[in-house]
Amino acid sequence: MSVASAAPTQQNPLQGMTIMASAMIILPTMDAIAKYMASFEGMSPGQVTFYRFFFQIVCMLPLLVTVSGRAAFSAKRPWLNLLRGALHGAASLLFFAAIKYMPLADVFAIYFVEPFMLAALSALFLGDRVGWRRWLAIVVGFGGAMIVIQPSFEIFGLKALLPVACAFLFALYLFMNRAVGEADSPLTMQIMAGVGGTLFMTFALLAGSSAGIADFEPSLPVSGLGLVLLLILGSISGYAHMLVVRAFRLAPLSLLAPFQYFEIISATILGYAIFGDFPNLSKWIGIAIIVGSGLFIIWRERVQSRSAKSA
Repeated sequence: MSVASAAPTQQNPLQGMTIMASAMIILPTMDAIAKYMASFEGMSPGQVTFYRFFFQIVCMLPLLVTVSGRAAFSAKRPWLNLLRGALHGAASLLFFAAIKYMPLADVFAIYFVEPFMLAALSALFLGDRVGWRRWLAIVVGFGGAMIVIQPSFEIFGLKALLPVACAFLFALYLFMNRAVGEADSPLTMQIMAGVGGTLFMTFALLAGSSAGIADFEPSLPVSGLGLVLLLILGSISGYAHMLVVRAFRLAPLSLLAPFQYFEIISATILGYAIFGDFPNLSKWIGIAIIVGSGLFIIWRERVQSRSAKSA
């Protein structure tokens, strides 16, 4: 089946898990590049975020035109897709700002309160049933995040809360994915998200630089390596997230969600290899609590789904 097809995809859980695992291992490379650009190329997080979405469009357009032609530009739900891209742009901005100041593994660990936020939002606004066990897991998971945040807060101040705000915006972005559904192909969705993110970051850069905020300072790459890295950043952001969309069409959410934690492994390796950062014992304890609580919530979701089907 063509990736441009908007028809429902036949389930293939094993293929979906393989695709999801691959995407989760690759994605932290994008964040390592963003941190490198901020640390060694002197580029502001706002400018890096703009290039992330701009080059996502540039790098994906050839495939889009080849596979779908003009039809790919006629999204069935354009405004929802653009809003989805704007939310993703805002979340990425906060994440890239956080990794400028904090170690990659720390930011990822705090960011993984997102599944807890998503579960809470689903219960509050969509009427999803969340029993006391999962509410307890949400509280414990936030406690694990506090173990990671506390020493980071002492060092970085309010910047340590940036991953929490990013997690909330990304949870809203996932709500938008549910709203868009399968009306448009993964490729079209990524192009539209790139357009939405680029437009959002254009306004954010103009507003931030006008206000004199350093993290929004506009700039061009200062080296050939910087330009190459930004092109790689755009390619990864587009194609890896397209893999995630594809994976969720091949396998259920409850089966794929645990693979999100693979990002911590890649982030820790990259953070240590490139920047010399490695979590201390207390942070590993916090990470373990967050991951354990998240996996428990996913397990309870699967139990509830099986009970509902057998009822």
